[in-house]
Amino acid sequence: MRNDRSSKIIPAIDIRNGRCVRLVQGDYAREKIYDGDPCEIAKRWDIPGVAIIHVVDLDGARDGSPANLKIIAKIAKSLSAKIEVGGGIRSKKDIEKVLEHGAERVVLGTVICEDPSSARDIVKEFGAERIVAGIDAKNGVVATRGWLKSANVEPIELAGKLSDAGIRRIIFTDISTDGMLGGPNIRAIRNLCAAYPHLKIISSGGISSLGDIRELFAGSPENLEAAIVGKALYEGKFALEEALAQIPRS
Repeated sequence: MRNDRSSKIIPAIDIRNGRCVRLVQGDYAREKIYDGDPCEIAKRWDIPGVAIIHVVDLDGARDGSPANLKIIAKIAKSLSAKIEVGGGIRSKKDIEKVLEHGAERVVLGTVICEDPSSARDIVKEFGAERIVAGIDAKNGVVATRGWLKSANVEPIELAGKLSDAGIRRIIFTDISTDGMLGGPNIRAIRNLCAAYPHLKIISSGGISSLGDIRELFAGSPENLEAAIVGKALYEGKFALEEALAQIPRS
């Protein structure tokens, strides 16, 4: 995997019905289609400095099992960057399938958020570097099953349980900011980073400007590993190359 300062920006690709789309606040009824071929979008984001691309199987997230494996495999084979894949991965068999189709790592949400102890066996079998916990928050509590259900637990509490089970990387999404282009929930992200300095935290949702990127990274702890950027790129708010240039040099 590429490893440089610019790898702190992770472009996002959301797939639904075989097309590249974005949802607003996770609402399947509020969808915008950007391209009929997600693989072509992935190639656009596969530039020097991008180590990994975030791929979400929205059909899988809604239906409970991976639904776009052929497209995922096509994307993985066409890139020099690696991909991480989430959406509907709720069993060891699902994990195996997604890894076999070219993913570098898988993002687990529902299966480990509803039963954090299950992460222990998963991490033991596949390794901590291949497994990412996706914690999605809505109104201060964790949302699961494609953001349609509440897990009745706060993100920081859940992060602690997952850490105890062996998870070492978390993607945190504030659903209220996702697809809104209103800025990320920086306070929540920094609180999570500060609470678990041994965890690698990835911010997702809300980035709308180059200023958001500078603000997010300028004052955040070192364990803020990266930020996922989606709609702002598709809407032309800035170029990916410009986003990469905002990361402070260590």
